Amino acid sequence: MEAGGSASPVYRKTSVMDFELEMGIFVGQGTPLGSTLAAGDPALMDRHVFGMVLMNDWSARDIQKYEYVPLGPFTGKNFGTTVSPWVVTIAAMEPYLSICSSGSGSGHGDGDELSPHLVMDSGKRRMFDINLEVGLASGKHPEIETIVSRSNFKNLHWSIEQMLAHHTVSGCNMRSGDLLGTGTISGNDAASYGSLLEKTWGGRKTFSLDSGETRMYLEDGDRVTLRGFCQDEDPRRRVGFGECSGIV
Repeated sequence: MEAGGSASPVYRKTSVMDFELEMGIFVGQGTPLGSTLAAGDPALMDRHVFGMVLMNDWSARDIQKYEYVPLGPFTGKNFGTTVSPWVVTIAAMEPYLSICSSGSGSGHGDGDELSPHLVMDSGKRRMFDINLEVGLASGKHPEIETIVSRSNFKNLHWSIEQMLAHHTVSGCNMRSGDLLGTGTISGNDAASYGSLLEKTWGGRKTFSLDSGETRMYLEDGDRVTLRGFCQDEDPRRRVGFGECSGIV
């Protein structure tokens, strides 16, 4: 990683450890090499998505910052990924499907037109109403957990169909059991940010834990727990993902 002011990298442990609130998508039926998927195919999700899990894409931000130009994330992320203990099938989440606005921007500007392979059928995104939260407890006070983020799967800009379509646009084949990460799921305010990089504005501000401690990034012994569930107006009907928990 970079050492402050030095032109040469140094080899040492990270001091900027972070979590990322994500969901993992398990591929159902695969696709042949050279074929593509279209987000507008109404059967895409039922055919090619088996189910979902909670996923923490642990990130060493100082290593990541050094690598990502020109290589992109590599050893800043490849040391660990945590997922929840069971897969919730797409069929089980069908009652919690929400139809959201199209997100017509291409990601470069809201006025940009979507590429044809990303255009959804009827112009609407199909998103699941999954409540998400992140709890953080320190090694010194593991019994006191602070909820540092509450978000929702619907906050994602891209739908599952769009993610799969873009992954295959170059002919890349999908295989049954492949796991795709959604990317960080953040809302519009600090209480819903899905990583400490966002919550601390890139390490420029700290936040308080209920134990009285302060944090900017994670420290040794910290426990991060992701939780998620779907629930409608009847409290007896609830689909949970279990806990996705890990200790630094």
